[in-house]
Amino acid sequence: MADTVREIERKYEADSTTRLPDLAGIDRVATVVEQGVEDLDALYYDTPDQRLTAAGITLRRRTGGRDAGWHLKLPAGPGEREEIRAPLSDVPPPELTSLVRARVLDRDLVPVVRLRTRRTVRELRDAAGAPLAEVAVDEVWAWPAGEAEKPGAAGVAGRTEARWREIEVELTGGGERDPGLLDEAERALAAVGVHPASAPSKLARALEETGLRPARPEDRTAAVASGKGAAAASRKNFGEKESGKKGSGRKGSGKKGAGRRGTAGDLVLEYVREQLRVIVELDPAVRRDVPDSVHRMRVATRRLRSAFRSYTKVLDRGVTAPVGGELKWLAAELGVERDREVLTDRLVTAVADVPRTLRLGPVDARLRIWSERHRAESRDRVLATLDGDRYLALLKTLHALLEDPPLRPGAGRPAPEIAARAVLKDYRRLARRVRTALDAPAGQDRDVALHRARKAAKRTRYAAEAARPALGRPAKKFAKRVKRVQQLLGDHQDSVVARGALRELATQAQQAGEGGFTFGLLYGREEARAADRERELPRVWKKASRRKYRAALRP
Repeated sequence: MADTVREIERKYEADSTTRLPDLAGIDRVATVVEQGVEDLDALYYDTPDQRLTAAGITLRRRTGGRDAGWHLKLPAGPGEREEIRAPLSDVPPPELTSLVRARVLDRDLVPVVRLRTRRTVRELRDAAGAPLAEVAVDEVWAWPAGEAEKPGAAGVAGRTEARWREIEVELTGGGERDPGLLDEAERALAAVGVHPASAPSKLARALEETGLRPARPEDRTAAVASGKGAAAASRKNFGEKESGKKGSGRKGSGKKGAGRRGTAGDLVLEYVREQLRVIVELDPAVRRDVPDSVHRMRVATRRLRSAFRSYTKVLDRGVTAPVGGELKWLAAELGVERDREVLTDRLVTAVADVPRTLRLGPVDARLRIWSERHRAESRDRVLATLDGDRYLALLKTLHALLEDPPLRPGAGRPAPEIAARAVLKDYRRLARRVRTALDAPAGQDRDVALHRARKAAKRTRYAAEAARPALGRPAKKFAKRVKRVQQLLGDHQDSVVARGALRELATQAQQAGEGGFTFGLLYGREEARAADRERELPRVWKKASRRKYRAALRP
């Protein structure tokens, strides 16, 4: 079983002459307690082209010290990382390797570098003796994995042993940890000439100083995911598509940036790249059941698919349509879990609003049992999806698409021109669907038509959001207006789904001899809520569809 801790620390340069200042008295520190010396031996794993390192992720097997075992460190914000720990074993444990699958794809994880550290630890405590932070002075030796068994051995093939000294200050203790203590410690260290480390981690420094860091062009997948290098590659590809000759694209197709002066290709590829980055970064959060992670990953998936469908003047639909189909599949798989979350929250809130005198039977217990059963099913489904070959193939396809984008002639046109056309095209589609929904007879036909309008509103909103770097405030305001339409239609659709769940709950309650009065009451309330949204739609739509908002989009 893996454990997780939040690592909040700062690193500093040191040498043989560095002496720590007296840290007692800074912030809440009352005493500094010597904790002795630890000998640590760590073997770091990565792909041969160091995809984990490129993403700021480390995976190591460490012996010695108080936390021997496997450690996976994931970025969690400036100066913070989530450290996920697993017991010692001979090979990287599946509970950790699954969390980096979206980064590694089908590459092997192999030992890259070995570090030995002699650590002298001091603990900072408050007046009550509670630990606040640890200050460690580390003597570090690093060398390529497998090339030497102990410090002092000669390096080979231009790779060498590295040795340095550094200081780490890490917040510890339970409860809320105050980063202000790190600020105070940093000021005290600066007063004696100690400065922040230039490398973000021991691994990064070891790779740099031993000559193990690969040239960045070799790490193409990591570059695409992080937005490095892909714009140039896409513009080069556009030149090939236009003329059949390398580098002879339409004038202006090679301009950098995705803003008002960039090309439509720059704009769309940057947006696609960003959504892929979000999906990959959220993968471990979804696997760890971090709140809201499924929703955010699903939204990125839908945005990506919408971009392929909206910007067909930029990306060849013949290439992106099959990818869009796979994105639709992924969104649907994630949707099982997300829809359950939304539905459960809606029903729990609705039950809480019912007076106790009208809660007949074990309504709360019945809802809890229903929710837990569906949660277990949806959770298993999400994990099976992320562990499956189909998801892995989709990620590889998206990386390949960004490395060799299927650009059409419109990709070389100015971004504002193509972006405005795409947004207005989606708006016209939305307008047709809204009119159809408003004209539909009340009941199931209208429910279906409103749901189709909701999907069109979402696509229009995403197209406008993608266009924002090119169109500026008009696109932002237009997206905001369309989002209001989408939210109203979304609430209506949630009511439709909730009524289906309430019918199911009422049936189960009746079969158990509990009666279904309360669930019937909630059903009626949902019907009334949906009717309210239908009455609101003409007003909200009229406001969102004002001509001035559309006119402002035109470059």
